[in-house]
Amino acid sequence: MHPDGPLGGGARQMPARFTIITDTAQLQGLDAILVVGRSERVLEADILSLVSALVPERAWRTMVKRTDPGDNGRVATHWTGGAPARVSVGVLPEVCSRHNSPARAWAIPHVVHGGAQKGNVGVILALEEGEHALAATLAVARALPTFSATSNPVDREVRLLMLPRRGTAPDAQRLAIAADAVRIAAHLTDQPPDLLGCDAFVDRARHMADQVGASVHVLRSDGLREQGLNGIYSVGRAATQQPAMVVLDWPGRTPSASDPQRIAWVGKGIVYDTGGLSIKTKTGMPGMKTDMAGAAAVLAGFCAAARLGYDQRLTAVLCIAENAVGPGSVRPDDVIQMHSGRTVEVNNTDAEGRLVLADGVAWVSRNRDPTQLVDMATLTGAQSVATGKRHGALYCSSEELEASAVRAGRRSGDLVHPLPYAPELFRREFNSTVADMRNSVKDRSNAQSSCAGQFIGNHLFAAGYTGPWLHVDMAGPSVSAHRGTGFGVGLLLSMIGVV
Repeated sequence: MHPDGPLGGGARQMPARFTIITDTAQLQGLDAILVVGRSERVLEADILSLVSALVPERAWRTMVKRTDPGDNGRVATHWTGGAPARVSVGVLPEVCSRHNSPARAWAIPHVVHGGAQKGNVGVILALEEGEHALAATLAVARALPTFSATSNPVDREVRLLMLPRRGTAPDAQRLAIAADAVRIAAHLTDQPPDLLGCDAFVDRARHMADQVGASVHVLRSDGLREQGLNGIYSVGRAATQQPAMVVLDWPGRTPSASDPQRIAWVGKGIVYDTGGLSIKTKTGMPGMKTDMAGAAAVLAGFCAAARLGYDQRLTAVLCIAENAVGPGSVRPDDVIQMHSGRTVEVNNTDAEGRLVLADGVAWVSRNRDPTQLVDMATLTGAQSVATGKRHGALYCSSEELEASAVRAGRRSGDLVHPLPYAPELFRREFNSTVADMRNSVKDRSNAQSSCAGQFIGNHLFAAGYTGPWLHVDMAGPSVSAHRGTGFGVGLLLSMIGVV
């Protein structure tokens, strides 16, 4: 599922055709070669023999040793005077803490940007372990965005070869599906709101689901109100294009009759966030096209799981709206009757993501009876303060699910770290004198990201859900250098064990 396929027309594309190869012979005919790995690994015999015809061994050793990798990796290049014209080494950092990805996935996009951004390039991942292949591959995919609105897009090719020191890398075809999904999620996130409004997002979700044989159910406008989805409807009602809830269902290849799993993923899909009447500043509003990165990851991850033959039932819910300013805008002091049955006094129209997610999780709990539920959102700026720009923040009702997600994050490179889970300490932040709760906290210094997650949990559990629930706040890692990263896709796929 190449990004050009499901996304169709619109702005010009800038696709680096990305393929995973399994034979060194497939490196022939390229403009450049980039070898990526730790210094010790790229000096081992198998790598030296591979580059020896292009770079004298002494020169190669000098390149590697002269390149101080620091904390982000460094690149050194040798010009051959032939074909390929250049051979580069991207030396990865030595230090890797216990809260990081052992594949050094955080540094791989940096060295790929430095050594593989021009011409047709072969990237050789000199891995320590075969199990590092997933995170390393997705990191390379993250460095190769596909959306561009420039007048002269560049068409080129990147071929990826994995050479683990120990163990066996996962099947190349399965890794390619996961990498495609990361690039699709990043492509959606990068698209401006004039191309990816509510209508286009719904259409693309339909098309992508049709490609993998999943069923699609869409609620819009009056359909939202009839289902009591007034959180989604209220957030999006002022926009020219009406809000939507898109439900995608995958039946599973061979679901277990004795112990069927029913996984639900819910994504925040705010295609543009002005802040509503609580409007953002002129510097705070640019970039708000990325406020749908959670739904993009859920959609791309769902379709990848289907392509990978996931054997259990899977439901994806996309909560799509534009938080616009207009005569129909929801107002501070409005009271919304949510799908959960709880009422919300609006005290901040820029705390809209939790309103759409609260409806989404309540609806899927009642209508699909999931055994596990994950919601994913660019929910709070406070997330970056709490867990940084590399780690998504987890607010989780289950210690076991939380630990599983942390492991999946380290394995996939989509790093996540837990927030305090203490509903009894955070519910009071939403106290209202006229409704069941407000939508924004009283004290922004009291674990704000945990509180935002708890707001969603208030509605999920009011709807009768009793299973494990994981909220992923990915505001920081969803974007890097003004480009979408596709964060969340690898996490979701790793959590269900399909890659």
